[in-house]
Order: sequence, then structure tokens, then C-alpha cells
Amino acid sequence: MPATDDLELLIEAARNAGEIARPYWKADPEVWDKGGGQGPVTEADLAVDRMLHEYLLSERPEYGWLSEETVDTTSERLGKERVFIVDPIDGTRSFIHGDHNWAHSLAIAEEGEVIAAVVYLPLRDRLFTAVKGGGAELNGEPLQTGQRCDLDGASVLAPRQHLADEHWKGGSPKFIHKYRPSLAYRLTLVAQGRYDAMFSFRGTWEWDVAAGTLILTEAGGQVTDRHGIRPRFNQPHPQLDGLVAGCPALANGILARLI
Repeated sequence: MPATDDLELLIEAARNAGEIARPYWKADPEVWDKGGGQGPVTEADLAVDRMLHEYLLSERPEYGWLSEETVDTTSERLGKERVFIVDPIDGTRSFIHGDHNWAHSLAIAEEGEVIAAVVYLPLRDRLFTAVKGGGAELNGEPLQTGQRCDLDGASVLAPRQHLADEHWKGGSPKFIHKYRPSLAYRLTLVAQGRYDAMFSFRGTWEWDVAAGTLILTEAGGQVTDRHGIRPRFNQPHPQLDGLVAGCPALANGILARLI
């Protein structure tokens, strides 16, 4: 199956997800705490997950499935050549609080590498797409990362606590700090060149970043874990050791300064 065909499937699924999620937004959806520090989940997350699981696997029954909101059948997905990696709503806290900055994050990985990806923000009508080797786009227009090399003055998307001096050799660089709750959206904003880099030093789930990783790399950027290792997806334990992303020069500069 060509990756371009898979991309078209993900685009349609993401738009369908937006239609399901919108009526729950600002409508006081039911919310549960997943426990174990995993954060909240809403009835909207679960409704979108059910639709995506049914729709995508009906179209590609031979693919595996990994989603934040579905019990992981590790043995089954690890035996598949291709696997869907899905976050039904990335930025659930934003969704609950009535903010616009949440997204549907959908990817397909083949032998550890993402080959097709969509990050869709339905309330902002922003559709980020990428196919391996085919570039990245926002609403049909090509994306290109910025080319800033200097850490001082670079605009970064990151949790504020990760700018503490304790994480950096010689203290934290003089970044211009911003934040967006959705990891997928952070990656796409860097791919768009609106920000220079993003990073997170805590454990990072594959479903949060699989789609955004391909979009950013196809826009000319670099994505690694906090040790400079390029991520592989559909792993037995689907979690990365942090994430550092930006144009290669800036990303490598950040990595070199980390303790």
C-alpha cells in the first residue's frame, strides 16, 4: 500500500474525528482521572478513539493498533508490518478548559519509522500532513523549519521547569520561552518555523509525538530523544526518553548543553 494512500486515509479519519469532538468542546463533557499520573480522559477522547479504531482498522485490517485510549495488545501490534499510532485528542487538558490548542494526532509506522502522519486542529482548521520522502504541508502549503543556530534568543516550546539551570551545562541558555500543551502541536509549530525548537525531558509516549516527528523531519528538522538518539516507533514499551526537536544545528546545540 503506498504511503500516499495511507495519508489520504489519515486525513479523512482526522476530519471525522474533528466532527465527533467539536460537540463535546465547551459542553461540560464527563471527565475521569486515569490515575498513575496519566492525567485526565474525557468522553470525547473515548468517542474519537472508538471511531478511529473501527474506521481505520476496517480500511486496513492487516495493520496493528497503538492508541493512548485503547488497552495495548503488545504481542499483536509488534507482529504487524505497519501500525497505526494514534492520540485521539492530544491536549486533553486544553480541551477540558475550553482552549483551542488541542489536536488529533494520527500516524502510521512501518518497521520503526513513521511513513504517513496527520496532526489536525479542528477548531483552528489547521491540517498538518507529511508522507515519508514527500515533504510536509500545512493546509496544502509546504513547511520549512527555521534555521537559527544560536541558543540565546531562540524561541522554544517547553515546560517551564525544563529551563531550570540544573538541566544545563553552565546554566540555562537565554531562551524566549513559550508553551503549548499539545506535544503534537508543538512539533508542528517548529516545523512551520513559528518557533525555533521544542524539548521535553520527561518520558514521552509514542502516540504524542509519532505524527509530529515525521512532519518536523520532512520540514527539514531533526528529532531525537534527550540523548540524541533518533526515535524508533512501535516499541514494546512505547515511550521515548524525552524529546529534542528543531533545525539540526539548533537541536544539536541544545543536546550538547544538556546535563
